[in-house]
Amino acid sequence: MPLFQAIVLALVQALTEFLPVSSTAHLILFPWLLHWQDPGEAFDVALHAGTLVAVLLYFWKDWLTLTLCGLGAKYPSNAPAQEVDQHKRLFWYMVIGTIPGAILGKLFDKQIEEHLRLPGIIGVSLIVVALIMWWADSKARLDRNIEQSDMGDAVTIGTAQALALWPGVSRSGITITAGLFRRFTREAATRFSFLLSAPLIAGAVVSKLPALIKLHKAGNLDLPLSTLAISVAVSGIAGFFVIAFFLRYLKTNTLKVFIVYRLLLGIIVLLLAFHQASPR
Repeated sequence: MPLFQAIVLALVQALTEFLPVSSTAHLILFPWLLHWQDPGEAFDVALHAGTLVAVLLYFWKDWLTLTLCGLGAKYPSNAPAQEVDQHKRLFWYMVIGTIPGAILGKLFDKQIEEHLRLPGIIGVSLIVVALIMWWADSKARLDRNIEQSDMGDAVTIGTAQALALWPGVSRSGITITAGLFRRFTREAATRFSFLLSAPLIAGAVVSKLPALIKLHKAGNLDLPLSTLAISVAVSGIAGFFVIAFFLRYLKTNTLKVFIVYRLLLGIIVLLLAFHQASPR
């Protein structure tokens, strides 16, 4: 793969991992539409490592506080007991919310990779989830913040995150939508979604690293290490700014622009897939 293609796909990953439009869909559709070669699993690992770095760096203070409090420490040392308990609960809600995605990923990742990464399936998913997002964004009460989260939120949003294994759904899109149905504000639903994404992305990267290392040692790595490193850097840097932008955007805006984008993209993908499948 040429370096410029790697950079383009790294930017696509950064934008679409955190915006509710489906990174999996775009990483499949871009090579399909532009007739680029499939970059392979090694490149997928690199891109996800980049977005993992982005979410960890952006929320490092949150994760430090949540982890220390979750493991029984008092942090910050001058924090009121009620605040420490709140952080402790949120940490364990994140742990619980990660479980459904981890289980389904372990059970069905290979089947999904082999059978569902098809433009027609992606097009339908883009449209269906867009309609659900529209319903949640327009009808939900949106009166809770992340400090008011509970076990029901963790189970609901965690289960929704597991559904994002289906290509075209969008991890951020479906978890934010679930958060809206749980009456979170848009910003709170998005913050919960991004915090919850870190363990699952980390798990995906770690699970694929052994195969990547094996390929490298055997000399069968399709991409130079320099290209992988640049991809990680581009994905991570761009992803950091996308997170900052999106959280700020949702303070005063709805999800309407992303809903419209998903609908239009889904329709275009279905038309192109139908055109390519029809007899000449």
